Amino acid sequence: MAASLTVAALYRFARFEDPAALRAPLLEASTAAGIKGTLLLAREGINGTIAGSAEGIARVLDHIRQLPGCDDLDVKYSSAETMPFGRLKVRLKREIVTMGLGQRGEPDIDPLAAVGTYVAPHDWNALISDPEVIVIDTRNDYEVAVGTFAGAINPETRSFREFPAWFRRERTRLLGTGKAPKVAMFCTGGIRCEKSTAFLKAEGVEDVYHLRGGILRYLEEVPAEQSLWQGECFVFDERVALGHGLTEGEHTLCKSCGRAVSAGKSCPCINA
Repeated sequence: MAASLTVAALYRFARFEDPAALRAPLLEASTAAGIKGTLLLAREGINGTIAGSAEGIARVLDHIRQLPGCDDLDVKYSSAETMPFGRLKVRLKREIVTMGLGQRGEPDIDPLAAVGTYVAPHDWNALISDPEVIVIDTRNDYEVAVGTFAGAINPETRSFREFPAWFRRERTRLLGTGKAPKVAMFCTGGIRCEKSTAFLKAEGVEDVYHLRGGILRYLEEVPAEQSLWQGECFVFDERVALGHGLTEGEHTLCKSCGRAVSAGKSCPCINA
């Protein structure tokens, strides 16, 4: 059966002086377009994943591109045979991707001030194949378990807010005490690795890179025979995981614990 729904993963760091004023018009436009999913608004921009008809998605994206600083919105498209979301949510947040430093008494990270160097998917293999480059997966441990790039470091975090403490704790082991090596980071759609490079910049690390468009764009643009990706890419919707070409993967969610389980295997929680 041909997929009939378009799924759009999007984000844009921008300066919204009053994100609350943007919520109602965005909710109205999204409801009128018949889409479902989640959109987050904060003073630092917008983030979310939505699904619906191609026409409905286009209408909502047109609305978002009219928001301050969002004309160059980053969008990754995939498809689904059935609606992967139960409802529509448009929420106000402190951050569109929560690093949480401001809540711990430190200055919030501002990706609009300084971020690492963007690397296109077709240039990513050469970068991470360099043995002198430190490659870090900025996602959570349950995502990494579904798939990652060969040789990438897994911080074993349970949430993104744990990343700063992990890096500070492991910095010397990772980077040494002399001139820091290049650091390349990646995530699902690009937002977490972009904010991570901003964090490393704030920590004084200069030579940092991140995968433009994240794993999703890499799987879309890089042929499987050239790929260094191993496994599938976990996504936060009912499709669970995607493979090369952004086709739906073979993982399912355990009904007991919510963990992604590969086809033909039992979840470890059953025997725990």
